[in-house]
Amino acid sequence: MSTLVLLTVTGLGLGALYFLVASGLSLVFGLADVLNFAHGLFLSVGAYAAWWATGRSGGTTVSGLAVALAFGAAAGTAAAVAVERIMIRPLYGRPAHQILATVGLSLAGVAAVQAAWGTDARSFRQPASTRNVWHIAGAAVPANRLVLIACAGIVLAALAALLRYSRFGLVVRAGVHDREMVTALGIDVRTSFTLVFALAGAAAGLAGGLGGIYFGAVSPDQGSALLIFAIIVVVVGGLGSITGTAVAAAAIGLFQQYVNYYALGLGDVCVIAVLAAVLLARRERVAGRVLA
Repeated sequence: MSTLVLLTVTGLGLGALYFLVASGLSLVFGLADVLNFAHGLFLSVGAYAAWWATGRSGGTTVSGLAVALAFGAAAGTAAAVAVERIMIRPLYGRPAHQILATVGLSLAGVAAVQAAWGTDARSFRQPASTRNVWHIAGAAVPANRLVLIACAGIVLAALAALLRYSRFGLVVRAGVHDREMVTALGIDVRTSFTLVFALAGAAAGLAGGLGGIYFGAVSPDQGSALLIFAIIVVVVGGLGSITGTAVAAAAIGLFQQYVNYYALGLGDVCVIAVLAAVLLARRERVAGRVLA
């Protein structure tokens, strides 16, 4: 029983990390219609910004860690806004060019991080309270997993409320369906899409800092590695659906942890198999509708 509890909480913590990365990716693609392969770069920027801040804000205290995470989220936001305004804005409506540009930026970003801080992972400082364990149903659960779950829950509630009840959410959703009509009403849709990128960058930057807590270190390729699973989460959960992304992230995190433990570390392979099964099922469904 204790093993199952530990795997469940750890899986939910990993799912929370996937959600924080995938939520921004889902927003940008579902609302701004941009497949951003440089999204992992925002995470890396946030991770190293938070790591840098822990050495100057007293990252071994809870307040210092909170400041470092906020600094990481701010750095991710700044990076996302800069990329949208400089690189993405001229490429709206040109998906092939978007893919080429963001893939190239992702590769260049990893190289820049390696040039600045080296290829080795950097240990991430955190307070003793997040390194401690909580005893739940006989299982020794790392406290940092619970921190990730709590942060993901707060972000999920905030994003859902923002998109559903605010004028910004209404404008963005309307702009996705009919950009020309919204523009004709005198609303600057481009500014709204910049804000979408800012939200995505903030979530990714926060995920970078929390990833440092989860893994105990930050590394140049951390963003690219997590981006792969984030894309899987977005595909499984549905593009532009924050709730679907959260459910898919939790399910994939749990599935990966269970399979890694009970099937000798085959969790990553099985997650790819789940993605293939989902794509095949959707293809069959679409083919069935066409034939009908």
